[in-house]
Amino acid sequence: MIKKSFSHIGVVFLSFLSLLPTQLLYFISATCFYMLYYLIGYRKQVVRENLLNSFPEKSIEEIMVIEREFYRYLSDLTFEIIKMSSISEKEIKKRVKFTNLDLIEQHFQKGESVLACTGHYGNWEWGMMALGLNLSEKAYVIYKPLNNSVFDEWFLKIRSRYGNVGVPMRQTLRMLTSAKNKPSMFCFASDQSPVRGESHYWIDFLNQDTAALLGLEKIAMQTNRPIFYFKLKFIKRGYYEVDCVPICPKPDETEKHEITNTHFEFLEDIIKEEPSYWLWSHRRWKNKREYA
Repeated sequence: MIKKSFSHIGVVFLSFLSLLPTQLLYFISATCFYMLYYLIGYRKQVVRENLLNSFPEKSIEEIMVIEREFYRYLSDLTFEIIKMSSISEKEIKKRVKFTNLDLIEQHFQKGESVLACTGHYGNWEWGMMALGLNLSEKAYVIYKPLNNSVFDEWFLKIRSRYGNVGVPMRQTLRMLTSAKNKPSMFCFASDQSPVRGESHYWIDFLNQDTAALLGLEKIAMQTNRPIFYFKLKFIKRGYYEVDCVPICPKPDETEKHEITNTHFEFLEDIIKEEPSYWLWSHRRWKNKREYA
């Protein structure tokens, strides 16, 4: 009960904080970066290990540059996500622009549904929020619920402000069935880690043995819905561009695991191009393959 009360206070505080002007939030973010990186050292060991293993060809000096840039961006990202609680429709549309969204709309006009995937790269949350304002049909965003029910409810509320429907991972098939009679888009975060015991397929991703979720591929093979990748690009502080890239027009013509390999390769190329904007603090490689 006490924990829940503190959580409610936290939600009220974050909601109040979001009302501050965006530029003031960035000023606070700059201060928080120094605390996060130099004083607290939030998950610094995890970030350093992930970077070293992902880029063995880079020197420690190069790794530390990426590391600092990541923490600087992580601080900005945190306040941008908080801002979602109050950001206006006009501001989010100004800050997130889409290219090639018409390729998806062409499917909707023919009465067809599509699948989409992206990674925890750049401000994927703003990208999904802006999608609800730019898409003619409903977007269902698959997410992993937070352990804290109060923050999970608040997060779901702000994610859904502009038309998106949040779908807990384990309810994906049920929601697919209920939405089958109307064109729609189901969006997946393709780089999440499977829970222990469900790591059934492994790939080489960023020079490491990596467990991969197969949900997107399984649904694509069952429904034959074309797949798009939302390639998010950081333009400047607080501004993004999302390119809707078709990566698999006919899933039923692919080989087993081809879809999974394709979207991981796509994400890897994006990360290598500008590595500072991926979520390096995530314990992505905590699960290890068990060999017989």
